[in-house]
Amino acid sequence: MQGLENGQTQTVPIERRFTAQPDDQLSIVVTSRDPRMADMFNLAISQKVIGYSVGTGSISPATAHYTVNPDGTIIFPVLGAINVQGKTRSEIAAEIQSKIQAKDLLKDAVVTVDFLSAKVAVLGDVGNPGEYQVDRDNITILQALAKAGDLNITGLRENVLVLRQENGKDVAYRVNLLNTQELMTSPAYYLQQNDVIYVEPNDTKKRQSTANGNTVLTPTFWLSVTSVLTTIAVLIVK
Repeated sequence: MQGLENGQTQTVPIERRFTAQPDDQLSIVVTSRDPRMADMFNLAISQKVIGYSVGTGSISPATAHYTVNPDGTIIFPVLGAINVQGKTRSEIAAEIQSKIQAKDLLKDAVVTVDFLSAKVAVLGDVGNPGEYQVDRDNITILQALAKAGDLNITGLRENVLVLRQENGKDVAYRVNLLNTQELMTSPAYYLQQNDVIYVEPNDTKKRQSTANGNTVLTPTFWLSVTSVLTTIAVLIVK
């Protein structure tokens, strides 16, 4: 992040909150001062769920999950199909709350929505490559790299790849971690769920990944060639 001086401010892109996409798993819980009335909207967690007692209002958000259908909808108790694709958790909560109140079913309903399957993958030349669960919106590429143990010293910082699915297509973004302005204004500065980050290793690390590490750019290669040529020359002389 060269070029960022003490006290200097830098404009960053508008925060991008996670939005629901097909196959995402959502936790949706409706609560009220009247737990029994709220129960009818929490059927997903009131049937054979350990630790939940119908009518007590003792609800565990982690057990109430809905998988978004390929058409972007979920089937919600009482209300039926609700389109959630492309909507943030607050937008989904507001829509469900509005539908409940519009039908005069529960006046003081409080709706809580969480993403259970939000994750990003960090691959390549980092300390701990893998897939990481994301528990909040507005996670930056720097925070994701921190989760993965930071870049190794051999990782290329000026050409980090972020692969994102947008409108059914894979879109690639290149991020330069050495350029603060370019980094913080990149569409990939704030990550979306299911983003894949790849850190490319430098040439030295790449050569080490070959079977014996020998290439035309390494001294060992030329020593081997010289040895072979010397042996051939000795045989010819004899």
